[in-house]
Amino acid sequence: SIQHVYGAQHPPFDPLLHGTLIKPGAKPPTTPVKLKKVSTFQEFESNTSDAWDLGDDDDELLAIAAENLNTEVVMETAHKVIQNHSKLQEQHKFQEEHLQEEKEVESAELTSAVCGDNRLVKSVSEGHTSSSSDNASENSSMQRSQSLPQTSTPPLVSGMADCNTSVTPALSEREASRLDKFKQLLAGPNTDLEELRKLSWSGIPKQVRPFAWKLLSGYLPANVDRRESTLKRKRKEYFAFVEQYYDSRNDENHQDTYRQIHIDIPRMSPEVLRLQPKVTEIFERILFIWAIRHPASGYVQGINDLVTPFFVVFVCEYIEEEEVENFDVSSLPEEVLQNIEADSYWCMSKLLDGIQDNYTFAQPGIQKKVKMLEELVSRIDEQVHRHLDQHEVKYLQFAFRWMNNLLMREVPLRCTIRLWDTYQSEPEGFSHFHLYVCAAFLVRWRKEILEEKDFQELLIFLQNLPTVHWGNEEISVLLAEAYRLKFAFADAPNHYKK
Repeated sequence: SIQHVYGAQHPPFDPLLHGTLIKPGAKPPTTPVKLKKVSTFQEFESNTSDAWDLGDDDDELLAIAAENLNTEVVMETAHKVIQNHSKLQEQHKFQEEHLQEEKEVESAELTSAVCGDNRLVKSVSEGHTSSSSDNASENSSMQRSQSLPQTSTPPLVSGMADCNTSVTPALSEREASRLDKFKQLLAGPNTDLEELRKLSWSGIPKQVRPFAWKLLSGYLPANVDRRESTLKRKRKEYFAFVEQYYDSRNDENHQDTYRQIHIDIPRMSPEVLRLQPKVTEIFERILFIWAIRHPASGYVQGINDLVTPFFVVFVCEYIEEEEVENFDVSSLPEEVLQNIEADSYWCMSKLLDGIQDNYTFAQPGIQKKVKMLEELVSRIDEQVHRHLDQHEVKYLQFAFRWMNNLLMREVPLRCTIRLWDTYQSEPEGFSHFHLYVCAAFLVRWRKEILEEKDFQELLIFLQNLPTVHWGNEEISVLLAEAYRLKFAFADAPNHYKK
């Protein structure tokens, strides 16, 4: 059945029952000027479609998504990739030659020592000749690659492997190299946050993600000497809030807030995690303290979801091989649990500072973003927009939750964490860039949307999109498409009405 809009702060504001607080906009104008703009975008789309259809390689798409970097950086990185590749080729050749020599020596011992020597000398001689030929070939190949246009250079940064797929040795080598880049960047006395954002855009390795997220969110300072003292101070400050405010949850004026938090926590994902009493206790404290310290909005349904990615990532900092979903959080030492709780609170607070108008009275931030999404989709894919309009499907009825929960209810948790790597790397990632991700996400289902000819079936589909098996590959393509849309529309004065 059709679900009511999850996360609406006030019951009368359910757009499914009472319509929207914002009047539906008029249909897209059909003046010659508008048609010219649509035609111009269609020309742009047709001119760039070949570049986007180069292949299924995740890295190809992400290389295009990194166009905001200057050519010098791209070319320098490309040269490094080529050189590293050449070195790997040489190492591989050397290993093969060494194995071949060992086999020939063994064969020689079984026949004749003299013959073996001749054969060995011949083999080594051929090996040197072959190696020299290979090096010459690689050098000429490298020169050719350097003269290629920017879009044909090797990927600037590679995405992480999908956790559901087998990892090949080549991919492991690439991931190890990528992890090493992160470690080198994070090990310096002052972390270059701009470089960290560029490197993190296409995904952060699991091993360094907790530390990188704390830096990207602004919770930890870039200067290494200040980090330990900052952590101690902020963790102590959080538990001072707990001591000061948490007992007031039993006060009459805070009963509604605490009751709503208590109702919402069992709805969070993943299910195994939410069933753990220790997790429930931690989430209740985090959400109640945040609500008390932010009276302009207080607690709103949906905020509970925004704690989960931080909590899961920071738990991973203290466990090695086990998945969080199957891990008993209460088995961690109390001091560790307190660190995870405080860090999750502060990072969630930093996130909400940028989107707090989403959760104030009547949630104007969300209504504005949904309206912007509607106008954007009307220009990106007029056929999909017209189809929804003809069947009287309002964007608030499905996209309200997309904005309120940052797509957490639409994709698996592993995908949300991957999304947030990029969101924390983008300027205004959780607000401005999220709009383009939602637009790309909607258009991603255009075939299925256009096939549905019934209001109820359309709404049920949009509220239950089939993403349960999604992984890093799907998210990387989605992010690359969102970046393309942002690049094409962000500076267009009429890409949404204000």
